Amino acid sequence: MEKIVSLCKRRGFIFQSSEIYGGINGFWDYGPMGVELKRNLKDFWWRRVVRERDDMVGMDGSIIMNRAVWKASGHEETFSDPMVDCKNCKARHRADQLPQKDGTPYCPNCGSRDITEPRAFNLMLKSHAGPVESDENLVYLRPETAQAMFVQFKNILETSRKKLPFGIAQVGKAFRNEINPRNYTFRSREFEQMEIEYFCREEDGLALTDYWLEERLKFYEDIGIPRTKIKIHDIPDGERAFYSKKTYDLEYEFPFGLSELEGIAYRTDYDLSAHIRHSGKSLDYFDDEKKEKFVPHVVEPSAGVDRTTLALICEAYDEEEVAGDGGKSETRTVLRFHPRMAPVKCGVFPLLKNKPALVEKAKSIMAALRPYMMAFYDESGAIGRRYRRQDEIGTPFCVTVDFDTIGENGPDNVDTVTLRHRDSMQQERVPIAGLRERLASAIL
Repeated sequence: MEKIVSLCKRRGFIFQSSEIYGGINGFWDYGPMGVELKRNLKDFWWRRVVRERDDMVGMDGSIIMNRAVWKASGHEETFSDPMVDCKNCKARHRADQLPQKDGTPYCPNCGSRDITEPRAFNLMLKSHAGPVESDENLVYLRPETAQAMFVQFKNILETSRKKLPFGIAQVGKAFRNEINPRNYTFRSREFEQMEIEYFCREEDGLALTDYWLEERLKFYEDIGIPRTKIKIHDIPDGERAFYSKKTYDLEYEFPFGLSELEGIAYRTDYDLSAHIRHSGKSLDYFDDEKKEKFVPHVVEPSAGVDRTTLALICEAYDEEEVAGDGGKSETRTVLRFHPRMAPVKCGVFPLLKNKPALVEKAKSIMAALRPYMMAFYDESGAIGRRYRRQDEIGTPFCVTVDFDTIGENGPDNVDTVTLRHRDSMQQERVPIAGLRERLASAIL
């Protein structure tokens, strides 16, 4: 994990927030490569679950909502973790995550067993909306994106004119005042979610939970995380949320251990019914054909953007021994992203930066590619060094403009370039005329 963290900072994926002031625990900033990787992930998720489906619409809810929402959903009263204090070093920990020796928990900081009794700690971050910091103006930064989809269910149903089953999808920020943020970006206080609330009839709920399990596994395969790397944890009775009839956790083996990527929960009609009771407003569905009025049930696939981004980096990270200059062996660090996830799709290089004809041709190729994909122009250093830099950010293809391109070695290869493949390091000669289409087909 240390190598991955080092690479992420060195190559502009992830930085500690407010680093020059000592940072702030549980908050992270994404650099130029990280923000492209996250955007590729979110865009592909949106494409798969909204744009390629007839039964899904999207929304973007506000981060701050009426406090009554969180009272109705149960978050204000019950959204908490068990917290303990170490009486020796004063460190605070989640009680359910303390290591144990001989069946007795101890402080991971100092080893002391002198620990307080667990007490509930509400995870919602508080703020105030308005000029006066009073209880009447108390608001929360949302701990999940889901509730916005429930409270807007009626508006979306009426404006989209969808019939059951149908879903609402949303990507957005959420906040949880974690007692002990840990494992890099995996557990943070500010994070992004990709969530679906898929509304259905009660009799279809369990079957649709299994349907969405398969859909989500296909999604992870399509972004470069093999199905074999994901463990399906069928949460047993007694361990699920009280309102859930079925929950699957999709878990990935991170370097720090097996941890949850996504949950797929059959939440029954708990949320809509709770908001109906507390608001006094109708959130029913009326079936025109059967002339029935009822509260829909819902299946919720909920994935973490930051967790999935970290999983993509972990899955892609690789080191291999390759022949370097003079035939000596050297270690190549490479991120083997699926091309559709890679932050940069193509590196474009003139063989020499002091040869105007090469530079001009390379820049014209760069200009032709830029509207269609993220490309990176580099003319600094030896060509091998430039390849290595692109390997470390996961660029699947590199294009080199050389003397054959401009006809100095004869007419046979004029207006062709060298296309280098990241994973195999093999190179082939391809015409410039078909380059954009060739690359576009590989990154869709």
